[in-house]
Amino acid sequence: MIDDLALARALHVLAVMHWIGGVAFITLVILPLARRLNDPQLFARIEHRFSGQVKLSIPLAGASGLYMAAKFDLWSRFGHAEYWWMTSMFGLWVVFMLMVFVVEPLVHGRFEKMMAEQPGKAFTVLSRVHQVLLAVAAVTVLGAVAGAHGWLPV
Repeated sequence: MIDDLALARALHVLAVMHWIGGVAFITLVILPLARRLNDPQLFARIEHRFSGQVKLSIPLAGASGLYMAAKFDLWSRFGHAEYWWMTSMFGLWVVFMLMVFVVEPLVHGRFEKMMAEQPGKAFTVLSRVHQVLLAVAAVTVLGAVAGAHGWLPV
């Protein structure tokens, strides 16, 4: 018999690993390499491929997280400071959903133009956004894992 909560937890961790791991790879490896080689197309090709994948992993992370919150009745935790990481997980998920499904499609053409005309500026903007998002994601993942295992600093 399949334990639905164990499956939800496993899918949640897998989805977050893919999503945040991909953000780390893009931020720490691909962007610096593409910038050093002055090759906007390298970044565009890799990011396009990852974008299609992350359009599955981000919603899966949200759906599995929502399922666990509902099954464990965790809603009250969102109002307590010691469970800050739950609010942070939800907030990070909302930001990435908006970035991938709303912001990126809206600015794609303008950003491609900037990348063609001012690649240095475009790489700087892109790198900074990715660095901030990765830093917030790293703190969130650290807090979520620690909090889920009983360490609840305020």
